[in-house]
Amino acid sequence: MTTQLIQCVGAVIRDASGRLLLIKRGHEPGAGLWSLPGGRVEPGETDQQAVIREIAEETGLTVSCGGLLGTARLPGTGGATIEVRDYRAVVTGGDLAAGDDAADARWVDTAEMAALRLTAGLAEFLRAWERPAG
Repeated sequence: MTTQLIQCVGAVIRDASGRLLLIKRGHEPGAGLWSLPGGRVEPGETDQQAVIREIAEETGLTVSCGGLLGTARLPGTGGATIEVRDYRAVVTGGDLAAGDDAADARWVDTAEMAALRLTAGLAEFLRAWERPAG
């Protein structure tokens, strides 16, 4: 039996103060947990198109998609595996407002993030991906 692989993207977006944009998941998997904004790559979409669409749907913000930071494989429902490719992104417009399947959206600093219930592995992935090279 082959495991279903669900292709998803996420975005690491920081404001001028260095705060990270997080959304509170409104639906499973991970309902009620805080995570990076993002979601499923639709048929015929590139990762970059999916990042731009998902961020607009979940946060009301317009972004430009930058480089790939890393990939995570997470357990999905019904035995599926979710492969999330997280990209750096920069806000180019819009007003922050939770939308689509996000129950909330906010900018958080390191201390605020430490107090939130995050999706599994998020803090560790961010630390690994944002380490300076060299």
